[in-house]
Amino acid sequence: MSRFGDLEAAIMDVLWAADRPLRVREVASALHRERPLAFNTVQTVMENLFRKGWLNRSRDGRAYCYMTVRSREEYVAGLLSEALAAARDPAATLIRLMEDLDPVEVAQLRSALDAAAEEGPRQ
Repeated sequence: MSRFGDLEAAIMDVLWAADRPLRVREVASALHRERPLAFNTVQTVMENLFRKGWLNRSRDGRAYCYMTVRSREEYVAGLLSEALAAARDPAATLIRLMEDLDPVEVAQLRSALDAAAEEGPRQ
């Protein structure tokens, strides 16, 4: 899995924050508050994200409405998996990462690990 480019990440942020599918014009308008972008640029990047499997779309009149296919958490988990695969010692890398968590995050992680252990291995 490759990291999103800056514009891909900005588009995904807008769509992840939305409570409904959005048209390209709505995404471009939200992004325009931060930096001016041409509609066609936003449309092209959204089409690329669709082809890469990150977005789905449905017809709404003459335009498409786009929605995310995968969550932000799935994206970040994929990046972490890729990073761990590159590590010489994945366990040591995870331990180092856990050292930076605050106590609340550690408790949440411990709870999630306990729940996963109760469920058993994934098929």
